[in-house]
Amino acid sequence: MDLSSEISFKTARSGGKGGQNVNKVETMAEALWLVDDSRFFTDEEKELIKTKLAIKINKDGFLHAKSSETRSQLENKLIAQAKLEELVAKSLIKPKKRKATKPSKQAKEKRLDSKKKESLKKEMRKPPSLM
Repeated sequence: MDLSSEISFKTARSGGKGGQNVNKVETMAEALWLVDDSRFFTDEEKELIKTKLAIKINKDGFLHAKSSETRSQLENKLIAQAKLEELVAKSLIKPKKRKATKPSKQAKEKRLDSKKKESLKKEMRKPPSLM
């Protein structure tokens, strides 16, 4: 999926290595994507994206991903775009429904046996009763 036509970028000066370059050039890139205005996804998919990525979506409805890994603004834009697309792709994956299963006969017996052993162990710790 290529969201490049719908993504806008914001740049800023980034920290980290780069020496004087860090102080002069805006190399940090932030990719912004307005979820509601996308024409690539259905309304149902947009709702799924908004619920799963609610933490990363700001109050204006923009999903954002930052990158300041390299000294190149262009590379950081590509990395930020890839991060954003990966977030969207992962949010659209629906988890498989869990099938309810019952414990096997052997598992039940093993559990009861371990309970009996534990009970016996604790019973042996008690002082003998005087009758």
